[in-house]
Amino acid sequence: MEKQDGRDAGEVGFDDPWYDALASGWGELDSTGAPAPVVPPARREHEGRAGGAADVYLEVQRSAAFQEVRSRYRRFVVPGVIVFFTWYVGYVVTATTAPGLMARPVAGAVNVALLAGLGQFLTTFLFTWAYARHARLRRDRAALDLRWDTQELTRSARGGEL
Repeated sequence: MEKQDGRDAGEVGFDDPWYDALASGWGELDSTGAPAPVVPPARREHEGRAGGAADVYLEVQRSAAFQEVRSRYRRFVVPGVIVFFTWYVGYVVTATTAPGLMARPVAGAVNVALLAGLGQFLTTFLFTWAYARHARLRRDRAALDLRWDTQELTRSARGGEL
């Protein structure tokens, strides 16, 4: 076998971005329990073109699908970070500038500062949950489709090599 980057051509290394990805025909089963059919290349029009993997990634980055995934990411993350950072800074500023307010008892030994501090933990978990849910519902499928398109385009740019 040919050597490629110091290893056998068929050997997959951990530095390979696709090492953990299943692809059709690699042993997974379809819903009937039979081996899944091999999926044809995603973009046949690129099979004979010159250029390398860098051109493929630039082409994908310029695509409308990639821009939509990035846009969905930004529409969630930018407002979320602003709200979360404002809440955090507000807590710190209030704790240092209004100790009387923060020391006000709410119930027994529980005061405003303790509730606000616990609220910081709660909002961290809520933001994490919301981010994971948003990613699952709004970005993961589109990003996975882009990943497979990129893999197929890269494979065809290399002349069919893995």
